[in-house]
Amino acid sequence: MGPGLIREAKASLMSLDGTAGVMINGEHRRVPSGTSLAQLIAEVGLDPQRVAVERNLEIVPRSTFGEVTVEDGDEYEIVHFVGGG
Repeated sequence: MGPGLIREAKASLMSLDGTAGVMINGEHRRVPSGTSLAQLIAEVGLDPQRVAVERNLEIVPRSTFGEVTVEDGDEYEIVHFVGGG
């Protein structure tokens, strides 16, 4: 199945209540449609400057967090960095 068909299939799964269902670190969550990845990171209480994000098995460049829109069916792994000594 090509990327276009995958996007169409995801769009058809969009909830009628205007939310998208996503998996974040193995946990299901619903977020408002149109949510950016930067907003999603903030919603889970993390600093976008201190995380690495994988979306559907692909690393998302930090510079694009504000441009990437969360889509229904997306799966995210978010790893945050902790400083210390």
